[in-house]
Amino acid sequence: MQLTSPRLRAALLAAASLTLVAAVLPPPKALGIGDRLFPELGNPGYDVLSYDLSFTYKDNRTPLDAVTVINARTLHALERINLDFSRGTVASAEVNGVPAQFESAGEDLVLTPARPVGENSALRITVRHTSDPRGAADGGWVPTEDGLAMANQADAAHRVFPCNDHPADKALFTFRVTAPAGLTVVANGVPAALPALRTGRTTAWTYRTLHPMATELAQVSIGRSAVVHGTGPHGLPLRDVVPAADRQRLDPWLKKTAGHIAWMEERVGPYPFENYGVLIARATTGFELETQTLSLFEHSLFSGEGYPEWYVESVMVHELAHQWFGDSVSPRTWSDLWLNEGHATWYEALYADGLGKYSLERRMREAYQRSDQWRAAGGPPAAPKAAAPGEKIGLFRPVVYDGSALILYALRQEIGTEAFDRVERRWVTEHKDAVAGTEDFVRLASQEAGRDLRAFLEPWLYGKTTPAMPGHPEWGGPAKA
Repeated sequence: MQLTSPRLRAALLAAASLTLVAAVLPPPKALGIGDRLFPELGNPGYDVLSYDLSFTYKDNRTPLDAVTVINARTLHALERINLDFSRGTVASAEVNGVPAQFESAGEDLVLTPARPVGENSALRITVRHTSDPRGAADGGWVPTEDGLAMANQADAAHRVFPCNDHPADKALFTFRVTAPAGLTVVANGVPAALPALRTGRTTAWTYRTLHPMATELAQVSIGRSAVVHGTGPHGLPLRDVVPAADRQRLDPWLKKTAGHIAWMEERVGPYPFENYGVLIARATTGFELETQTLSLFEHSLFSGEGYPEWYVESVMVHELAHQWFGDSVSPRTWSDLWLNEGHATWYEALYADGLGKYSLERRMREAYQRSDQWRAAGGPPAAPKAAAPGEKIGLFRPVVYDGSALILYALRQEIGTEAFDRVERRWVTEHKDAVAGTEDFVRLASQEAGRDLRAFLEPWLYGKTTPAMPGHPEWGGPAKA
């Protein structure tokens, strides 16, 4: 039979090429970038520049139809391309516009292009797939009473969309979400230039980030929501997303955000992103989450049942502080988590201290007394023990919160308040929109102190027991009695 269609000939030739390539390559396997805590997370060989994510939502019982488009650049020649992806069905994949073979290996989606992609080459990957919101106890989509939200920290973005799921590879994001009319969709970043487009029974929404973002910080909210707009310091756009029925009752909390931002800016400098707001979801997660520009909070935190106002405000400041520490400056590895949570806890504690409700010195002394116990249970702050299999938030132990804020307190005691404040401002300025790790922090602190602080900081960061606290010889705990 003679092939008369150029398109048909091209398709068959591509399929034949895929078969030949697959025949000579070894079986696909899950890869990783060697993170000590998540060895198979992330993928070598390319740098993602942008994600373009399209989702079509029907209800919480139905997988979303999705298309993920990744623009990247290769770091070396690739015969195969690994993506992190584990909860969805793949219908097709393309590499640079040509169909690619796809297989699963562990929690990786492995693509075999028709021909290898050369070093330092443009790489455009398109995957048509589903994204399943059901059974999401290990993260990813979070069902709410009226829709969905996302909670991808630490290793769950790839349960929503194919990606290079490690904070060391940040990228720009575009979100395109189609949902039934009557629901509101909000995502990280700013709305597209054109308004949401309603067609019959559905509405299409588009958002784009203006700064690179780690996959763990992606956020899409779908629900019967009210979007409350306001203005923060220096004209910063504020955008809060709350259940529509609770709009008036939650308003006093929403009005606190502008003051929180001003308070943080006095201490570390300008807010680093295009807008900010809180997403209050009727969902049970067991945590709040610093998704970039739109922090996720459980509704119960604001219900007035058992939480004093000063505590709720300090938690709001905790997630806000992450926009600088963890979002704008992302961890180089997951062992650097202490830089995220230690700093957020530090500013949470400073804020509570300023309210006169829980003094910083008291909190740090109590942390000091428990620190050896926390280190024994979870490892030292900069070398935490891995979470148990299947325990998504098991990495987030006390040692990376108050146990790590204690390091910052010790550093301030050692080098003085003025030098410490310079460290904080330089850290978020020099590493804005980038990644940085523990060694970077030690180097910067040493520069501001005017002396090498490695001998001082390394026992705090990596020691099995807690060093003596500068300026407080009277402090002690059971292990130091």
